[in-house]
Amino acid sequence: MAQSEVVDPGRGGIQVIERAAAILRVLKGAPSGLSLGQIAAEVDLPRSTVQRIARALQAEGFLVPGPNGTRLRLGPGLAALAAAAHQTTMERCRHLLVDLADATGETADLSVLRGASMVFLDQVAGSQRLRTVSAVGEAFPLTNTANGKACLAALPRAEAEALVRAEWARGAQPADPDEFWRALALVRRTGLAHDIEEHAQGICAVGFAFADWTGDLHAISVPVPSTRFTDVRARVEDALLATRRAVETVMQGG
Repeated sequence: MAQSEVVDPGRGGIQVIERAAAILRVLKGAPSGLSLGQIAAEVDLPRSTVQRIARALQAEGFLVPGPNGTRLRLGPGLAALAAAAHQTTMERCRHLLVDLADATGETADLSVLRGASMVFLDQVAGSQRLRTVSAVGEAFPLTNTANGKACLAALPRAEAEALVRAEWARGAQPADPDEFWRALALVRRTGLAHDIEEHAQGICAVGFAFADWTGDLHAISVPVPSTRFTDVRARVEDALLATRRAVETVMQGG
């Protein structure tokens, strides 16, 4: 039998996986979601095929419907897989988060840049009675969070600008865009990014970014209730810079 006539009985399953991966990649760049028709156009597949694959992905929690029910977006099942894939990074950073929380009395977070969002991987709660908490697996924006801005500053400039302008196009543009770019340049110089009640009223945060041995960008950040941020800011910044140096040593160890 000629090579061109050989039928691979497993090819159908491989093709489904390839198509599912294409759908997930398209939605990675659309945090607000896309309709079935939009997805079909992006991946160049019939709408019926996209609908069938999307149903299977929804059943696994990899896709979820948007607020209006007409769009699909990435689901929490993927965040759980991403967390598992980064287990080694989490394990190596866990004691650093504990030390950071002990040094500051505040919550210490570990997150990873995933597409157009920061996804929380791990957290050590602070000792303060009033403290901030984010759920592991929760996704946060880039341009108005400390961990997001830290990762943007660590990206190649063109890639960062594309992510920023895409987020702003979805309605998150600041009152003074020029000031944002100046602030991002400062993050590149100092290594620390700040969120002064930009993402959530009553909460400030400081963070830094680092790349693990696979090249994925992560961030460690400390959120603080605004009522005491001024008093603890210097201590938090010093502790984060010390943690940053420790992370560099850990990552160099592979």
